[in-house]
Amino acid sequence: MRILVTNDDGIDADGISELIFHLEALKDPSGAPAHEIWVIAPDSERSGVSHAMTLRKPTKVRKLGERRFSCSGTPADCVILAGLGIMEGKPDLVISGINHGPNLGTDIVYSGTCGAARQAALVGVPAIAVSCAAYSDPMDYSAGASFVAANIVALVGLWKPDAFVNINAPSAPAGRYEAKWTVPGRNKYMDKLKCFDGADGYTYCFLTAGDHERHADPVSDHHVVTDGYIAISLIGIHPESVHDESLNGQPVFGVNTAFSAPPST
Repeated sequence: MRILVTNDDGIDADGISELIFHLEALKDPSGAPAHEIWVIAPDSERSGVSHAMTLRKPTKVRKLGERRFSCSGTPADCVILAGLGIMEGKPDLVISGINHGPNLGTDIVYSGTCGAARQAALVGVPAIAVSCAAYSDPMDYSAGASFVAANIVALVGLWKPDAFVNINAPSAPAGRYEAKWTVPGRNKYMDKLKCFDGADGYTYCFLTAGDHERHADPVSDHHVVTDGYIAISLIGIHPESVHDESLNGQPVFGVNTAFSAPPST
């Protein structure tokens, strides 16, 4: 397979390096590399950018080695550039990660790691997002990297169109870890804001971490990872309406409440 590896922590991050190491170690029966590995990742950290794309300015790409590039844009940009030009055709698989920290439940909405996987799935390419489910250093990415490499064909088999595979692995050495199907949990964040008035007339605002709550659910990704397993979810990529389907095509406020401009004075 032609595999594109990207992330949101930057081209030099430990997580992507560990993942590449394990993927490049895979050999076919003749001893040749089993896969063609391409790496296109942001030139620095892009955590929390979700599915952002660069639209109003050029994206700069630097070649760092054979099939290895850094990009001034976002993780989604990396996938777009790979498929439209740098790889001269779509990859067979996109793996995004391994993220420095978990992408569990509501985190999936904010995650640049998941944004890259979503972008791949949008154009019909099998996609996997991988995260290390720990909150502090030192993080050991070996469990996630070895699991993905050892099961790469089976993981592609889990993929379905209009979805991507989301994996959260414990921070742990390589070994045999049981993986379980999970559903994204629900997180509630109570972030805090610190603001300082600068001499230049601007107010500088810093978002700081506050308390957070996770709804108790024994099949949620957070619960499964906490119990020491690898959590796997298949995440849909398209927005969905939640109103009753019987309302589709019906006026929202009735036929007599259409907008009209106020009388001129």
